[in-house]
Amino acid sequence: MDALRIGNASGFYGDRFDAVREMLTGGELDVLTGDYLAELTMLILGRDRAKDPRLGYAKTFLRQLEEGLGLAHERGVRIVANAGGLNPAGLADAVRELADRVGVPVRVAHVEGDDLTARFPDALAANAYLGGGGIAACLAAGADVVVTGRVTDAALVTGPAQWRFGWGPEAYDQLAGAVVAGHVLECGTQATGGNYSFFTGHDVRRPGFPVAELYADGSCVVTKHPGTGGFVDTGTVTAQLLYETGGARYAGPDVTARLDSVRLTQDGPDRVRVTDVRGEAPPPALKTGLCRLGGRRNEVVFVLTGLDVEAKAELVRGQIEDAFARAKSRPEEVRWELARTDRPDADTEETASALLRLVVRDRDADAVGRVVSGAAIELALGSYPGFHVTAPPGKGAPYGVFEAVYVDAASVEHVAVLPDGERVPVPAAARTRPLEPVAEPPLPEPLPAGGPVRRVPLGLVAGARSGDKGGDANVGVWVRTDEAWRWLAHELTVDRFRELIPETAGLPVVRHVLPNLRALNFVVQGLLGEGVAAQARFDPQAKGLGEWLRARYADVPEVLL
Repeated sequence: MDALRIGNASGFYGDRFDAVREMLTGGELDVLTGDYLAELTMLILGRDRAKDPRLGYAKTFLRQLEEGLGLAHERGVRIVANAGGLNPAGLADAVRELADRVGVPVRVAHVEGDDLTARFPDALAANAYLGGGGIAACLAAGADVVVTGRVTDAALVTGPAQWRFGWGPEAYDQLAGAVVAGHVLECGTQATGGNYSFFTGHDVRRPGFPVAELYADGSCVVTKHPGTGGFVDTGTVTAQLLYETGGARYAGPDVTARLDSVRLTQDGPDRVRVTDVRGEAPPPALKTGLCRLGGRRNEVVFVLTGLDVEAKAELVRGQIEDAFARAKSRPEEVRWELARTDRPDADTEETASALLRLVVRDRDADAVGRVVSGAAIELALGSYPGFHVTAPPGKGAPYGVFEAVYVDAASVEHVAVLPDGERVPVPAAARTRPLEPVAEPPLPEPLPAGGPVRRVPLGLVAGARSGDKGGDANVGVWVRTDEAWRWLAHELTVDRFRELIPETAGLPVVRHVLPNLRALNFVVQGLLGEGVAAQARFDPQAKGLGEWLRARYADVPEVLL
């Protein structure tokens, strides 16, 4: 059975620049994809477009194609990327100009219709998440390069798969398999050992980018080019499957994939086979991301060295609050965080110091500018001993907020603009299914009670990966053996999760059980405030939240250690 070999060369805007060349020269490929769009990226591109309507796309992609176009043409590789951002037509024109300049004959197409900013005039950018149908139509018309705006990350794989295998819109299981493959590929080297809990014992200094060998039945093998760094095993694939997901139903415009059906098996060195994925009709609404400017933000980080850290923090907090009162201009939001990075009897000044972080926000630029910077700097000779800050405070900077809303899929004009300029409408799904939670599956039999336990970090037996979706955070936790699963499924309840992660107190936490992956997925609603661009907490994208959970201590049965 012939496979469609799809590789990834970008997991975000700013990923490894030479990955395009590496993927085109390192092994066989049919399609090379690139994911350049995150929630924060759309805000950045929105600000670019506001300054110059000709912009709004990922400029790095064009630079990568200066060499990549010729390499792809020589090898017969199609390129599919969402680098078009807020201006896919503009990027398509720029690719054509580049192709003429470098003398490579390529047919360029693009997908549009996701831009709904006119419906939400108070948004800097409003974009619906489209499916893979437009990409499939462009490839079927002979496009060598397809650029899109906001599509789902998985659409970069579902589109080529629909083109190659001729799947109809109701081939749900096959489409769901492609969605799972796309979700594994979308973040690049996170599937090949990057950001992986159990990285020790592996060479992950420069992980290779992933490849999916996708088959007509929707199954695939996740691998990487020979000789590249990192590694692929069921753990790296499990970690990526849990990244930025929620419940067992993973909804998209093409299909709703059932993550609770996925089965992973090691298929040899650096090869993981993904099978048995089941799909259902997609929901009737499309997710739409709204990016807005939320106001202005400023930050000052005070360094507290040596003794009396708590008293020093209390003093400077009081002085700043007094300054706000005298100025009669306190910012709308004032947030203090004390990070005890200091150690007793430290042998360097840095390790003897704690950091006190002041973050202020307000819709008015003046409220976070001189009022804040002046209050901080004027304390330089009249505050706690050893007073200094990590950087001089400035005037503040704008920050963005992200909101997800849902619109009727049939109301969105999804259009494939073919290489000859013909505009082909892509219809919304004829059959849909409202999204509903899956009933919790039966838990495994618990381990026998009464055995010896040892108080150790949870991460000695469990891996984790965490991330953001708007203001929510997710933490996926998995184990590698059936015995460990029998313990984890009963031990890590929502209440226990709250005990281990005290920041979740007062926030809704939902636990999803995925037995086939020996995994639990926790969604913490509202932990990240108004999204990554708002920088509401120390780790605004919750990237380290899972590793914090792994570092917390639990009574683990000795039989698992």
